[in-house]
Amino acid sequence: MLDLANLRQYKENNRLEAKRAQGGLPHSIWETYSAFANTFGGYILLGVVENADKSFSSVPLPDPERLVADFWNSVNNRAVTNVNILSDQNVQIRESEGNRIVVIEVPRADRHDKPVYIGTDPFAGTYRRNGEGDYRCTREEVLAMLRDQADVTQDARVMESMTLEVLDLDTIRRYRQRMDNLRPGHVWSELPTEEFLHRIGAMARDSQGRLRPTAAGLLMFGHEYEIVREFPHYFLDYQEHDRPATADERWTDRFVSSSGDWSGNICDFYFRVYNRIAQDIKVPFKLEGADRIDDTPLHKALREALANALIHADYYDRRGLVVQKWPDRIRITNPGAFRINVQEALVGGVSDPRNESLIKMFNLINVGERAGSGLPSIRAVWQKQRWKTPEITESFGPDRTTLLLPLVSEKVAIKNGDKKVAIKSGDKSGRIAERRKAEILQYLTDTPQATASEIAQAIGLQASGTRKYLAELTAEGAVVAEGANKGRRYRLKA
Repeated sequence: MLDLANLRQYKENNRLEAKRAQGGLPHSIWETYSAFANTFGGYILLGVVENADKSFSSVPLPDPERLVADFWNSVNNRAVTNVNILSDQNVQIRESEGNRIVVIEVPRADRHDKPVYIGTDPFAGTYRRNGEGDYRCTREEVLAMLRDQADVTQDARVMESMTLEVLDLDTIRRYRQRMDNLRPGHVWSELPTEEFLHRIGAMARDSQGRLRPTAAGLLMFGHEYEIVREFPHYFLDYQEHDRPATADERWTDRFVSSSGDWSGNICDFYFRVYNRIAQDIKVPFKLEGADRIDDTPLHKALREALANALIHADYYDRRGLVVQKWPDRIRITNPGAFRINVQEALVGGVSDPRNESLIKMFNLINVGERAGSGLPSIRAVWQKQRWKTPEITESFGPDRTTLLLPLVSEKVAIKNGDKKVAIKSGDKSGRIAERRKAEILQYLTDTPQATASEIAQAIGLQASGTRKYLAELTAEGAVVAEGANKGRRYRLKA
């Protein structure tokens, strides 16, 4: 039975689209289907109305079975919508308050299926969801989804009209020196410049067999004024604030890719920014032989966070990549939405990079991960530091991904008159989370392996919330995730 009293918690992080079906399916159901599929997913309810006090009530449906049949006929009709992303378990007839209602769970669509749109024109029939309801996507948003359909990542494209001259040779020299230091005697060390760039994916042969820069090579090593010929909205921005501040306070130091006094490419930006954000980290004294080791898991996590943003950015999208540093937090925002579900990224083990060649180039200088373990590793390091949990969010119109890295503990100090009082943020939500995670661990103690859906049903929690807690337990090392996507199963770590 569906509990309408708790309907607002029925789908975490999504507003519900409550519809009353009278005499057939409401027309707006397809806008909502498109919007949920292209955003975070959500539930469509037929036979539910919202009351004046914002509560929900069920109403009699004359023939729920006919509505379900009409829905399946329509969702499989290409004149209505371009793709059916549902399976049988996504559409159910449920009982609530003595009435039978239809519950349609719309998952977040796979990038290969996006955009999910109404009718035959993606530019006229693609919708997304925001806090106010469904809105028609702009042409830029639709083009971004179409770009992400391709299995060949966008940075592999050959720049047919460009030559080695568009690349900054000083950047390449510094990159090669770092690689030589990290990989002494590597077989590529003595190669001529163009051949070396070919091996790492920064150049490729055009239709005439001539070596040309790839999009990845242009981004990684190019001059900024050459990069914007291919990526008109390309912009890298680092802002530093000298004290905790409100969002509207002006930065105290800043550098951007378009300043003209440095190359402006992402390789040089990465090292400039990393040196800034790492300089305040206290390094424990550690020796390896006679050499002092100045690296820590926290340093590695910061490198991972910065590299992830540069690797997964959509450089064709509007607005640039911005890194902001305050004494108490770092915020990294890049253009482009996640190509996989955020919960899958938090669990780890699934990687779907937007710029595959950039990953290779960073990996050769020991930066970044290929295994999809970046976010879980970062969260695990933050937990060991006893800092607030990093937060990752998506926004749309334009597409943006934001990673917030708090640099303070869960316990924060506030002034109360002349006294400082220690308070703990999120006590109530924290207790709820700990109780839910304990229930999951108890279930996995009794049941050696289970899917997220099986665990959710057993503990009486929605699948989205269960996946969130499983992601946290996996990052904490208490639970192991095996398999991918719908076949993923969870077990206690041995």
